[in-house]
Amino acid sequence: MNIAYLSTFYPYRGGIAQFNAKLFREFEKEHNIKAWTFKRQYPDILFPGSSQYVGENDSADKINAERVLDTINPITYWSAAVKIKKTKPDIMLTKFWLPFFGSSLGQIARMLKNKGVTNISILDNVKPHEKRPGDDWLINFFLKHNHGFITMSEQVRDDLLEYKPDAKFKLVRHPLYDQFPKRIDRTEACDRLNISPDRKVILFFGFIRKYKGLDILLEAMETLPDDYVLLIAGESYGSFDYYMDLIKRKNLYSKVKMFVRYIEDSEVTNFFSAADVCVLPYKSATQSGIVGISYYYGLPIIATDVGGLKEMIVPFGTGMMVDKPAQHLLSAAIADYFNMQLRDIYEKRIDDYKKIANWEVLANNIIDFYEELKSNK
Repeated sequence: MNIAYLSTFYPYRGGIAQFNAKLFREFEKEHNIKAWTFKRQYPDILFPGSSQYVGENDSADKINAERVLDTINPITYWSAAVKIKKTKPDIMLTKFWLPFFGSSLGQIARMLKNKGVTNISILDNVKPHEKRPGDDWLINFFLKHNHGFITMSEQVRDDLLEYKPDAKFKLVRHPLYDQFPKRIDRTEACDRLNISPDRKVILFFGFIRKYKGLDILLEAMETLPDDYVLLIAGESYGSFDYYMDLIKRKNLYSKVKMFVRYIEDSEVTNFFSAADVCVLPYKSATQSGIVGISYYYGLPIIATDVGGLKEMIVPFGTGMMVDKPAQHLLSAAIADYFNMQLRDIYEKRIDDYKKIANWEVLANNIIDFYEELKSNK
């Protein structure tokens, strides 16, 4: 099978690039696959982080991807499609997570579709977390020019069908990220982070954005005893001042340990090895790659019941759900988790999830889905 994979690859950083690299490596075991990526992914004005590129301490998989697409230069839409078509792919695989990419990826999909290539997109999101004018047009344009879709949560599936009721799709669970360093001794991890191992350690990990509800978690910390500590580890997309003001007003300095910056891959083990639980206090969500990292480290989850988060938790008994993003409910759930000593129970069940959420399963499902699409043409 000849596969063209157009998405974010090295030298770009972040969870999407890591996802693509893991799936690429799985495909190349049995198929002929070529990676294509961006000359320019985002204009600087649209990227809120410090850098789009990997750091020197990142353990990035340096996939040899050809840089062909500038998302704001339509001339490259045509030239990228021409280059990809010359490799005679059976499948063009893309990843979709923001309406911004609808124009460039959609146009390339349209041109390849007209040449007989089967377009399959892995949907992280259909609806954006923060909506902007023109999003609906861009989403519809992109969806129109794909033959089929991989969704990794029921929420994304439902959003897809809202925009495209006749969409052909396959639901496959999000694989676990396993490229990070192994878990280390908890005492050693706490020492590296300058935290007493006697404290109850709560982890908030990943990019800090408004919809992720860090403010709710900080408010919950106010009502928890002093032996609890919150680890905040991740780069802030936008100003962190709002959260600092909240920490100051609630006098939470002794209960919060902050690493508000991009976390290099080599450091990830420190945070997940030191933590007793990972908390996702999201106000909205589809699915979350953070769950996959947490499960890789055998760390249970406490999450709000929004989007598709419960699909990765409830069926497997690997954590706790909070009915809605509310401070009092979240603090009660965190206290129950520790008081009832649930970690050992949840950790054993995480092993069951790992059996169905892996890269081989995802790759095989995509190939099977392609065969279904071809047979139904």
